[in-house]
Amino acid sequence: MVCIEQGSGKQVLEPLNPKQQQEARRWLQLGVLALAIAGLFAILLVLSRAPGMEAFFPWIDFFRTALVVHVDQSVLIWFLAMAGIIWTLAGVPPIPVAWRRTALGVSLAGTLGIALAAFIGEGAPLMNNYVPVLQRPLFFFSLGLVAVGVVLRLGLLLVRMRPAHLSADQVGMINVVALTVAVACAVAVGALVYTWFYLPAALDGVAYYEYLFWGAGHVLQFAYTQMLLLAWLLLLAASGVRMPLSPRLLNGLLLLGLLPILWTFVIYLNHEPVSAGMRIGFTRLMQYGGAIPAVPVGLLVLYGLIRNRQRTTPAQRPLRLALWFSLLLFASGGLLAMLIQGVNTVIPAHYHGSIVGVTLALMGFAYLLLPALGYARVEGRLATAQPIVYGVGQLLHIAGLAFSGFLGIQRKTAGAAQGLDSLQAKLAMGVMGIGGLLAVIGGILFVWIMLRAFWGGPDRHRARGQASSPGISSTR
Repeated sequence: MVCIEQGSGKQVLEPLNPKQQQEARRWLQLGVLALAIAGLFAILLVLSRAPGMEAFFPWIDFFRTALVVHVDQSVLIWFLAMAGIIWTLAGVPPIPVAWRRTALGVSLAGTLGIALAAFIGEGAPLMNNYVPVLQRPLFFFSLGLVAVGVVLRLGLLLVRMRPAHLSADQVGMINVVALTVAVACAVAVGALVYTWFYLPAALDGVAYYEYLFWGAGHVLQFAYTQMLLLAWLLLLAASGVRMPLSPRLLNGLLLLGLLPILWTFVIYLNHEPVSAGMRIGFTRLMQYGGAIPAVPVGLLVLYGLIRNRQRTTPAQRPLRLALWFSLLLFASGGLLAMLIQGVNTVIPAHYHGSIVGVTLALMGFAYLLLPALGYARVEGRLATAQPIVYGVGQLLHIAGLAFSGFLGIQRKTAGAAQGLDSLQAKLAMGVMGIGGLLAVIGGILFVWIMLRAFWGGPDRHRARGQASSPGISSTR
């Protein structure tokens, strides 16, 4: 199990079970692959929306196809792969190798299949919320493979988890989050199946998938929030800050994340799957339920950062920067949520702020895990620059989107369809484009840093912090 010594800024690594270590490496590699694929499609997305680029990107349907693949890889598969890591790190008996390989193998096949579906078949892209789809057999088959792999892995965790594993220490904290994320994913699957069974046969197109994924998609956001909070707490400890709260109380706060998840049953007991009441119920749950664990934990993390502003070591800097920018982006997304009026680009501004706040935290979490998984520690100028470039780029990106939305620019449009008739609108979307390109560069930097770590190969001497390990530095 991985433990973090609070206040020292150093990793105290208890040896992982070799099977757990190998499995965690594979889930991490799957997540990085998903982000790499998402980054390739993000380049096309950003360029297609920048002013003046419509002459080079006149195919709106391809814009939408690229958007579907980008969202599913960067928001769904990346996050679920990181959930797989957390489930692997949980202090439960190791999973038999055949089951581990099956869960990982089908998830990997689904990830690659979703990317290939953008170029195979002729079904139209549908821009429904949470899990946008391509109406192509390969896409649905691949999406189903990802679901089977993840459900298999979370099921194996739930059957092995025991109350004794939820101890009042940092190992217990990982187990608490592993449990809450697994429960959220299980409830999301249940909501998906229940909704699918009761959807009217006459419903089709965007409306069909909007209702199908509405409840399950909202529940998954609570799973992502729990992962975010775990990443914040571990990054805080690893960057040399002692939390002003006991592990027992922290675990209690994290367990509060179950409340909005369990409220899902109340919504479905009182509203039909296809009804305005169901949609409003989940919208209100997202507005208020997610704050139950996030606000107190976030304030504690911010308090700890402000009180402990000592200089960081080269290995701590990427972790501390990822934490700061994650806090800033997640808070910005929450603020923008209160400013949404109508269907415009304020919505993706809110969405990108919140989701990218989670992504940045998990990027820092990935850096933190590398030594625990036997890879070299990440440090140096490149590692320090990556969260800055990514964070600043996303701040510019959401600022441009938000201002464009205030000017009436509609979401999920590109080229001439955006209606950039005023100088202010063009400038706002220009800022969005610049920020988006910076964010893409930051994402590419993350993938490159992680690939360098993978290429270096696992080295247990590095994992145990031996002096012979120089780490991964941009100056090498």
